[in-house]
Amino acid sequence: MDHPTSHRTPHGTHSVHRHEPGLDAGDQAEILDLDAEVLAEHHASVIAWLPLGPAPRHIVDLGCGTGAGALALLERFPEAELTAVDSSAAHLHRLQQKVAAAGAADRVRLVQADLDAPVWPGLGEPELVWASASLHHMADPADTLRKVYELLAPGGLFAVVELADFPRFLPGDAPEAAPGLEDRCHAALGRRHAAHVRHRGADWGSGLVEAGFTIEGERTVTVDIGPSRSDAVGRYALSSLRRVRAGVASVLSAGDLTALDHLLDTDGPRSILRRGDLSVRTERTVWAARRA
Repeated sequence: MDHPTSHRTPHGTHSVHRHEPGLDAGDQAEILDLDAEVLAEHHASVIAWLPLGPAPRHIVDLGCGTGAGALALLERFPEAELTAVDSSAAHLHRLQQKVAAAGAADRVRLVQADLDAPVWPGLGEPELVWASASLHHMADPADTLRKVYELLAPGGLFAVVELADFPRFLPGDAPEAAPGLEDRCHAALGRRHAAHVRHRGADWGSGLVEAGFTIEGERTVTVDIGPSRSDAVGRYALSSLRRVRAGVASVLSAGDLTALDHLLDTDGPRSILRRGDLSVRTERTVWAARRA
């Protein structure tokens, strides 16, 4: 990870998302951007559900990526300032461009930092801390939860969003040459994550309580979009399955790997971009935790 730096630009900051082997920063940024575009309504609904009371004046987004949560938070709370934290300079630069385009540059501070470091850079005293799909990347999540508790203003809220899995896109009987391929890919990826990203999909409720928080709400958000011929959904499926392939190619059967490569061949007749039966199916769990 990069060393902590902080700068005020027309924008924000970032701190976690480690790269998967076989993927470069551009691949990951594309997936994060498409997630923001395709699931925009779901991000907004999660934020609207948070039991906040008075609107926060200062928000910290931990592991902001390319800004799906940050942009939704800025839209929901037009008077708030936001500190965006991530370890990736490339992601922060992407976010900076987005915030500038949205006319919110003067409301965002970008912080490049390693959240696994013993001491965090100064992040102020926010009334809301947002961490979406970032806690499972932490080397010591319990320590991170304690630091967030200390960071928050008294009475402040910590919103944690955890992914159940990567989204699924294909019908169960697809593709024709290898029905159930996506299920087998996800099963293999799940075994890989169990070894290398062991906190992914964790139930953060008990950890939040141990860190001193009071859980004020928990919900599971079920996403089921489609079937859709949206270009964004097709690109989201393509980018996601490319990422899945990078993680499971070595354990797939020859037939499954061939079928997957046909889906990923954007010029081929069996390209996933040519399918009219794509949907987006996933689940995310949200915890709203209050500092006393």
